[in-house]
Amino acid sequence: MRTKPIGVVGLGIMGSAMSASLMASGRDVVGFDIDAARLGEHAGRGGLTAASATELAARCDVVVTSLTSSRALEAVLTGPDGLCVGDAPGLIIIETSTLSPDEKSQARHRADERGAVLLDCPMSGTGQQARSGDIVAYLSGDSSAAKAAATEILLMMCRAVYDVGTFGNGTRMKLIANLLVAVHNAAAAEALVLAKRSGMDLDGVLAAVGDGAGASRMLAVRGPLMISEDFSTATMRVSTFQKDIDLIAAFASDVGSPTPLFSATADLYRMAVEQGRDDEDTACVFGVLESLNPRP
Repeated sequence: MRTKPIGVVGLGIMGSAMSASLMASGRDVVGFDIDAARLGEHAGRGGLTAASATELAARCDVVVTSLTSSRALEAVLTGPDGLCVGDAPGLIIIETSTLSPDEKSQARHRADERGAVLLDCPMSGTGQQARSGDIVAYLSGDSSAAKAAATEILLMMCRAVYDVGTFGNGTRMKLIANLLVAVHNAAAAEALVLAKRSGMDLDGVLAAVGDGAGASRMLAVRGPLMISEDFSTATMRVSTFQKDIDLIAAFASDVGSPTPLFSATADLYRMAVEQGRDDEDTACVFGVLESLNPRP
């Protein structure tokens, strides 16, 4: 019996990378995106396409969603052309978007009403990392069978899959991880600006510091972009990450957790927005720091 294709809704930076990994693993992938250009690019990579999320759900048992907002997820789930139009018994939805815990819970409730199983499974990693399969999945949900089916698919596009327990823990884990991403990215930029201002060879600094106790994943991933000072090809746009910054702040506030380092770091990303860097990679905090005390 021929294996059904896997559905991917949302073919942006992360969704397109994940769908490419699935196809590289030999699976057929039906893609859908409201952006016709993205849909065309997916077809150009050898992917199958659907005219709507409803059509995609009819052709797939498992669907990966990668979306930018809770409004987009609501439309994809229960809109007029959504995945769960009518009943969707047995449909497994691997929801990878970064949203708030409450927004994920609301989405699960909508899916449950239609007989679908929605798993909360954000990804840790940039678009660049996703293209090489170097991302980590934080899988959470309350159906062991659905999680087992999801894990098989996730391992085709991720370096590792962590079952972090009950529904919602995936989002909590992602927000904790992104707090560190925000701080480490800014710390890498601050260190490289210091190296530049002191006349050091930045490629040498990156190699030496990256091999010592000061190493971090963000220094390794974003350090080369900072050195090049070309932030135009974004693997994580400032505009997208600003949404994550707001989610982390709200999450920490809700549980009463102090975040002095994160709060200081968040100001740099807000400055990036104020400087019109919305579409640049978050490595541009290097440029933001440079602008704070310009050299004569």
